[in-house]
Amino acid sequence: MSILNETYTLPGGIEIPKLGLGTWFIDDDQAADAVRAAVEIGYRNIDTAQAYGNERGVGEGVRASGVSREDLFVSTKLAAEVKDYDGAVAAIDESLSTMGLDYIDLFLIHAPQPWEDFRNGDYADGNAQAWKALEEAHQAGKIRAIGVSNFLQSDLDSLLETATVTPHVNQLLVHAGNTPSELLSYCESKGILVEAYSPIAHGEILDNPDVKTMAEAYGVTVPQLCIRYTIQLGTVSLPKTANPDHMRSNAEVDFTISDEDMGALRGLHDQDYGESAAFPVYSGK
Repeated sequence: MSILNETYTLPGGIEIPKLGLGTWFIDDDQAADAVRAAVEIGYRNIDTAQAYGNERGVGEGVRASGVSREDLFVSTKLAAEVKDYDGAVAAIDESLSTMGLDYIDLFLIHAPQPWEDFRNGDYADGNAQAWKALEEAHQAGKIRAIGVSNFLQSDLDSLLETATVTPHVNQLLVHAGNTPSELLSYCESKGILVEAYSPIAHGEILDNPDVKTMAEAYGVTVPQLCIRYTIQLGTVSLPKTANPDHMRSNAEVDFTISDEDMGALRGLHDQDYGESAAFPVYSGK
């Protein structure tokens, strides 16, 4: 069974494929072709965000994919700067309109703080307001599942003080070299599925000698090892690419990493992202 056919189950019985296509840094005019190519290969999970500026193209690709809408799982994210109820309501409707879709499968708050103030400031009230808008859109059937992204435990605890729906998903930076084990365990304890974005560490882990040696021992590429690692952690893996050859290769992960090697990858600390270190990328930093 291909990894492309394997799913996790969210509350309400909604199935989300374990491997998805990330579209960060794919231009809007290239997004439709990337989505169509991915769907033709067998991908059914497509992830975008308002901040990526490619929702229009992603929506076009979904509509033109030749696959029934109900067989695709499409995610987007509320811009991190939207921290008020009315703004969130408008932004949700704008995403639906921009993508040309009747519903979105998963809608996330992109970050607990605006990018310009990332990991600073108290935006608990703003997150609560945005979450209320997501809860209402979920109740109305505009969104099938709701969640957050880049939320630490403290951010989740604040949100849960007023939330009537526990986030179904928390999308986090997770890769070999950056495994937030305590946060992963906390999310699991709350029934929150973690999605791993940038599972190949923005590409920078390709040069890690220990990871290269391990990949060679399994007869796989470094990206394949890294994607398999995040899946064995119990997360959804979201490697980003517009290259159909890479899409195919990224899906060839039907092997098992041993417990010993999983432990070694969990203990690896490699967060040197080189030219990709400007995070969050939307802040202009």
